[in-house]
Amino acid sequence: MQVSVPTDSSPLQRLLQIMAALRDPESGCPWDLKQDFASIVPHTIEEAYEVADAIAKGEPQAIQDELGDLLFQVVFYAQLGREQGWFGFDDIAAGVGDKLIRRHPHVFATGADGMTAEAVKEQWEAIKREERAEKDASASVFTDVPANLPALLQAVKIQKRCRSVGFDWDDIRPVLDKVREEVDEVQAELDAAQLDEDKLAEEIGDLLFSVVNLARHAKVNPESALRAANQKFIHRFNAVERQAEAAQRSLADFSLVELETFWQLAKQS
Repeated sequence: MQVSVPTDSSPLQRLLQIMAALRDPESGCPWDLKQDFASIVPHTIEEAYEVADAIAKGEPQAIQDELGDLLFQVVFYAQLGREQGWFGFDDIAAGVGDKLIRRHPHVFATGADGMTAEAVKEQWEAIKREERAEKDASASVFTDVPANLPALLQAVKIQKRCRSVGFDWDDIRPVLDKVREEVDEVQAELDAAQLDEDKLAEEIGDLLFSVVNLARHAKVNPESALRAANQKFIHRFNAVERQAEAAQRSLADFSLVELETFWQLAKQS
């Protein structure tokens, strides 16, 4: 049974109608009909990363396309919610609209005259604390930090929550001192007479957490910084590969000293 494609509605309504058709029990798509909330999650995460990649590359058409794919994920969840009788797309949109108004009193209530971006962030966190307390007065400050966030992003969120209740350094220098302390503790584990792999992993984890804290205090997004470092490394190593190719030899045929020479040339260029 062929279903006609909706054409006489707004782009958003058309998308919602397409989604409903894909999930029609009799005429829908077999793949879409098999999906549920849990099965869609990996696709949502993948689409979010593809949006980030398109933005990093600065390609407007790719950004538009990837945002469309990400929007489709929300529409898919909305359709699943409607089928369960839980919520629909309008409920999602209304809820986030209410939340944005509630968390921006400086725009919709008192006015933003004289407020800095930092003050707005502090106000945002204070309102979120009040919202969490209204849900559960005994809840931990970490109660709604997603357990399945990538570890780097989770560390940032944990640290921001601590700052929101005053548990944070006001100056970056002790943060840097903490990083040095954690490096020393990693070194101590490496120098131990007998290597304890679990303890070493723990100390390296502490070091990574401290470096994230350093980035946060320096107002550097650690995810973006690491992503840029990854790309810089790839770019330089590609130059090493080209040098090896020019010599008509495999990378494995070069000594580490020779490869380091290629690396330094790549850095200079």
